[in-house]
Amino acid sequence: MDSLLQLAADPSAWAALATLIVMEVVLGIDNLIFISILTNKLPPEHQTKARRIGIGLALVLRLGLLGTVAYIVHLTEPVFEILGKAISWRDMILIAGGLFLLWKATKEIHESVDPHPEEEQSSGASMSFASAIGQILLLDLVFSIDSIITAVGMTDHVPVMMIAVIVAVIVMLVAADPLSRFIAANPTVVMLALGFLIMIGMTLIAEGFGAHVPKGYIYTAMAFSAGVEGLNMLARRRKRKKAGGSPAPAPAQGVPVQRQAKA
Repeated sequence: MDSLLQLAADPSAWAALATLIVMEVVLGIDNLIFISILTNKLPPEHQTKARRIGIGLALVLRLGLLGTVAYIVHLTEPVFEILGKAISWRDMILIAGGLFLLWKATKEIHESVDPHPEEEQSSGASMSFASAIGQILLLDLVFSIDSIITAVGMTDHVPVMMIAVIVAVIVMLVAADPLSRFIAANPTVVMLALGFLIMIGMTLIAEGFGAHVPKGYIYTAMAFSAGVEGLNMLARRRKRKKAGGSPAPAPAQGVPVQRQAKA
């Protein structure tokens, strides 16, 4: 208890907490987009439950990994080399997670662009509740390990990390349902979100092979694309409103030509 009180009186701990909360919320956007797209394929009565379970599993995983933070740090130690590049367990996890995101996003884009009625009927049975939770759990694990290793590099205080994780997960829980409804109501946003997942997957693969990609570039590109799509949605809404509010054109009145009265 004394150590916690000393930590609460330390200004640097509060600064680290604020930084970690922002970082966890930003990293949680990737996870939340994937959860929203995946759960929207479930029956409506199961979607909210699946989202809450998926986000709850993210909280459990991250808190559990924080309990084994001493072991998590060793995941960055090299295991083998490929063409002179040392590969660690963390690198392998990031590469596997990136490949999974690429496969999943490409598959979803294909189904959106070239749907088949028979595949749509079978997809409802194949995308079961357990399958959705399993895929969410897999991505939760990848993002959790990445965020924990990043957090360890920013502070040594486990309670600060735990508070940041809890706050970030609460934000995800609050934003999950509105984001999912927004994505489901706007098909163009679904395609944009899938493009985000492809970009995130490529970033994970690049980082797995040692190429550091600044997160600021990634999220700036995402924000710019989202802003452009927001302008397009606003323009489409104004066009629909203008078309619905304008009076219908009067029927053309034909002018009789060369009408001659019969004697």
